[in-house]
Amino acid sequence: MRLDSVRGNTQRLDGGAMFGNVPRAMWQRWAPPDELNRISLACRCLLVRDDRGRTILFEAGIGAFFEPKLRERFGVVESEHVLLASLAELGVRPDDIDIIVLSHLHFDHAGGVLTAWSEGQAPALVFPRASYVVGEDAWQRALHPHPRDRASFIPGLTDLILATGRLERVTGDRSELLGPGYTFTVSNGHTPGLLLARIETPRGAVTFLGDLVPGVPWVHLPITMGYDRYPELLIDEKEALLGRILADDGTVFYTHDPDVAASKLIRDAHGKFTATSMVGELHWA
Repeated sequence: MRLDSVRGNTQRLDGGAMFGNVPRAMWQRWAPPDELNRISLACRCLLVRDDRGRTILFEAGIGAFFEPKLRERFGVVESEHVLLASLAELGVRPDDIDIIVLSHLHFDHAGGVLTAWSEGQAPALVFPRASYVVGEDAWQRALHPHPRDRASFIPGLTDLILATGRLERVTGDRSELLGPGYTFTVSNGHTPGLLLARIETPRGAVTFLGDLVPGVPWVHLPITMGYDRYPELLIDEKEALLGRILADDGTVFYTHDPDVAASKLIRDAHGKFTATSMVGELHWA
């Protein structure tokens, strides 16, 4: 079994939005902003080549599907499809991907399944053989978004995925397609039906924290994003999940931290969680 962190396109988003009600005087020490108040964010994916000969991609990042005007608006740095180049460096072609697991369908997590923008060309799926695993509640949210997050979804993406005939909509903590060794924690604080995957490996479990904990600063329980649907619920979900991971001596994986792909956790006598044993990239074989 082999696990590799994979870089996708990067973003620069408003720091105040990313840190919710945390004062700038505090968050700018963790994430220095540019002249437009934006901070650097990764869109990192996890590639698993498992003991059943399957190549599984957890998340797809933001990709390069936006037209230039929207790419600038949403702070996407690169115009090329970085995820495809990163996969190629690992010897993986688009048609090698068997399964794509999407924690939810916001564009910064699902946009990478689409081809890069080209004038006059409609977007298409870039992984020709892949099956898709998405939570049922997250799927329904994409079909019927709330006005607060409607702009976070990609028009037409659900139609493209559905047309493949290779979609599993998960309703519990397991996927029939993935099978043993893969489980989910379902979270609703950020968006309905967020699937947080736990992957059993010979070196212990790895949990993909998605937007529950987008990076190291958000490990601290009170830190949430302005984008979160129910911040207090998210904090409760975060405490429960991080507590379970710590009890199992598990590893956590971050999708948006620009510098840290994975870490262990510790908790002090006051109950504060902190990331430790951090690595910039994760490569387990």
